[in-house]
Amino acid sequence: MHYFEYRHNHLCCEEIPLTKIAAEAGTPAYVYSTKTIRRHFHAFKDAVADHDHLICYSVKANSNLSVLKLLSGLGSGFDIVSAGEFFRVMKAGGDPEKVVFSGVGKTEEEIRLCLEAKILSFNVESEQELDLIQRIGKETNQKAAVSLRVNPHMDPKTHPYIATGLKENKFGIPIEKALKIYRNAGAYSHLDFVGIDCHIGSQMLSLKPILETLKELKKIVLNLKRAFVTLRHLNLGGGLGIRYSREAPPSPQEYISEILRETKGLDVKLLFEPGRTIVGNAGILLTKVLYTKETSGKHFVIVDAAMNDLIRPALYNAYQEIWPVEQREGETLRADVVGPVCESGDFLAKDRPLPPLKSGDLLAIMGSGAYGFSMSSNYNSRRRAAEVLVDETDSKICRRRETYEDLIVGEEP
Repeated sequence: MHYFEYRHNHLCCEEIPLTKIAAEAGTPAYVYSTKTIRRHFHAFKDAVADHDHLICYSVKANSNLSVLKLLSGLGSGFDIVSAGEFFRVMKAGGDPEKVVFSGVGKTEEEIRLCLEAKILSFNVESEQELDLIQRIGKETNQKAAVSLRVNPHMDPKTHPYIATGLKENKFGIPIEKALKIYRNAGAYSHLDFVGIDCHIGSQMLSLKPILETLKELKKIVLNLKRAFVTLRHLNLGGGLGIRYSREAPPSPQEYISEILRETKGLDVKLLFEPGRTIVGNAGILLTKVLYTKETSGKHFVIVDAAMNDLIRPALYNAYQEIWPVEQREGETLRADVVGPVCESGDFLAKDRPLPPLKSGDLLAIMGSGAYGFSMSSNYNSRRRAAEVLVDETDSKICRRRETYEDLIVGEEP
């Protein structure tokens, strides 16, 4: 559920018409609903409230400071994949002791920074990374909390670009190798093996691969217990899908219920890393029609947003619904919604039924709160969009639109 709905034929975010936001912030602009973010976060938090847990929001989904501050205020932890994301979390008031650091390519500088800050855990993805953290810990006389990210060779049944738990993917450590490392934990004088971690993919629409993965993790935890190696937390990653069109993903409540049933008696803290499920449907990309044209019977709607603003359709051939901001009755025509970037792949939708549109009309590209702005770029030297956060009757531009001067910061002719 989200809080974008029509009122008197005008699409609103919570209590504010999107026409008003477009007039104040311009287009293209990302618009986020505070009520939706709160609701989606609590869907996880409330479902697991009776068990020791931590919800670590996946920062890569949407790293806007206002969004991070909102989530921090709700008690969220954070899953980061770079020092830049850690910097953002700290600027937004996050607690370093609620931060887990994932990713296959952590640099020495990043490890030192996060070790000094005493983050909750490094999710380690290779033996060489483990050795580097051990060396840095020894040099600085600090003990690093680590969790091995295992690769269970599990097919998440999702887009191949966002599958992360297969043996051909770059992520994680094979299970048998991870077991050997855990059993040899005493050899690492400056590491504290606090947990085990797994994330097999994103936008998953079935619980089956998740639960099969959990069963494998459970075997490892119990196996290690018998070898007198006790892990304190089990990190199940994120990846639960959302509805972009007709998908019917499991709800966070269903997901948590199955996880709790499977981990009953395991005596571990549960960590979750949702990103898309919290912010995906909490945001839209607001764009304005520039032109319409017809060529050989094909209709095009040319808008001021482009693949540099929202790359998911071009990159993943992802489907996101497009709603006219002013609702009209009557006929529709099928059209491609495209942007100004000089690429044939610059499209936001293909062959969509839309009402007749004219220059100046506004469209909302739904489900854009995750991997929208965070994956945007300055391709074609286009300025990145503004971001707006709405809270009932209040709105604020939480990131101003870039200026032309912003495009050349750090450069010299």
